[in-house]
Amino acid sequence: MLPVLRKTLKIVGYPAATLVGAVALYYGVAQVLSRIPVAAEPTTEAATVPFFIYSNGVHTDLVMPVKSSFIDWSQQLPYANTQAHDSTYEYVGVGWGDKGFYLDTPTWAQLKPSTAVRAGFWLSSTLMHATFYRASDLTSGPRCVPLHLTPAQYRRLIAYVEESFQRDAAGGFNWLPSHSYADHDAFYEANSRYSILNTCNTWTNRGLKECGQKASLWTPFDKGILYQYGR
Repeated sequence: MLPVLRKTLKIVGYPAATLVGAVALYYGVAQVLSRIPVAAEPTTEAATVPFFIYSNGVHTDLVMPVKSSFIDWSQQLPYANTQAHDSTYEYVGVGWGDKGFYLDTPTWAQLKPSTAVRAGFWLSSTLMHATFYRASDLTSGPRCVPLHLTPAQYRRLIAYVEESFQRDAAGGFNWLPSHSYADHDAFYEANSRYSILNTCNTWTNRGLKECGQKASLWTPFDKGILYQYGR
């Protein structure tokens, strides 16, 4: 009986140890690379466009004015696509992520193993999440970083965000009806695939690099981004 037990423990134990080791390695690499800063680009242009990084503890959003001289986001992200239909919100936050994570995992406590496996290994599609905010929602705190962009930086950010949305036959953003967290947000189909190397926060981090802001060398977690801003 004892040899059988030893054999069983070997069969079960080696894969388990390998999995634990892989998770530990991933987390360790993430901790190291997320602490390596990518500096903000030098510029002589005035930074006049208000901009925020906002985290809900899992996902990060890039938050921009709904309307500016550069773009009116409400044309592609209509207030009417939210439950509230409230056009008095002044800011819109945009994030990219795995469809299962977004729809089924608003907090880490609700994460299912099946969702994690599909998301981690390129097995599911992605969404854009658009959330409308009031200025009072974006007061500085541990999960919100207020910044300003130059016009040139904001144009680059606009292009980056727009390229992430999947478009319908008419060229508009492909809205996913009947899905939201609250009355002031909406989901849209997205481009690209999610994986353990390309997460929602990796997308935000790339967006920060694209618009010349401080960022991590690489990070899969929101904490890596917030770390660069002393949060």
